[in-house]
Amino acid sequence: MSEYSDGFWTSRDGLRLHYREYSGRADRPAVLCLHGLTRNARDFAGLAERISGERRVLCPEMRGRGGSEYAREMASYNPIQYIEDVNLLLEELEIDRFVAIGTSMGGLMILLMAMSAPDRIAGAVINDIGLTLEPEGVARIREHVGQGGNFPTWVHAARALEETQSMAHPGFELADWIAMAKRTMTLSSNGRILFDYDMKIAEAFMALDFERQPDLSPALDGLAEKPVLVLRGAQSDLFSAQNSSVIMARLSNAEAVTVPEVGHAPLLTEPEAEVAIDRLLAKID
Repeated sequence: MSEYSDGFWTSRDGLRLHYREYSGRADRPAVLCLHGLTRNARDFAGLAERISGERRVLCPEMRGRGGSEYAREMASYNPIQYIEDVNLLLEELEIDRFVAIGTSMGGLMILLMAMSAPDRIAGAVINDIGLTLEPEGVARIREHVGQGGNFPTWVHAARALEETQSMAHPGFELADWIAMAKRTMTLSSNGRILFDYDMKIAEAFMALDFERQPDLSPALDGLAEKPVLVLRGAQSDLFSAQNSSVIMARLSNAEAVTVPEVGHAPLLTEPEAEVAIDRLLAKID
């Protein structure tokens, strides 16, 4: 385990973007952690602290999240732009091969990367996302994303999260919700607690036409022979068991693991997820 350091890089359109780096062995492919729609590098703290030392771990924050600058144009809040941004970071750090771990939107980014540059991916963890998005999950995200709000204490923030996300984490106690609040929110200059992302991200999401989802199946050709872990929350409303089966039918070196009593999305600190990630990493030198 190692402590992280903060780093910054600059996008082609001049945004100052932030990443966390956990040091690790240079003779193994680095681990690249890609977060979800409104999340940030803090989502991977538990995972990164556990596997670093043996692996170098990078947790970039996409534009508009965490310590990364907000975009000037709402239209640039899209996965293709995020991949371009991340590729600049990888180029700057001289990383040409990596293990990709992506949650939700981060998993979609992995699929897109596998379509364009599969040789760079040494292995992948695709966390609770598939080739298509289930309408129920999309509707839930549409209902809650970008609602904002501010809170006087972390307990108030935690209770607000519990109201909207209790189905995803039915076993959480108050301490768990407070920990999640501290991963997803930030203390503002006036002492109020706010969500740690640009609300315009919600506008970009709302503008998407989910009735015409792009064909991501060619990504599976790029991942076909690679070690891949397909994680799914047992109660996920965005990634169905059927969707998982479709992916698994196309990947010869993949393992599917369902995390019990979790919805969208597993935190990657559940025992089932940790053991499965360790199995995947053991296959990759």
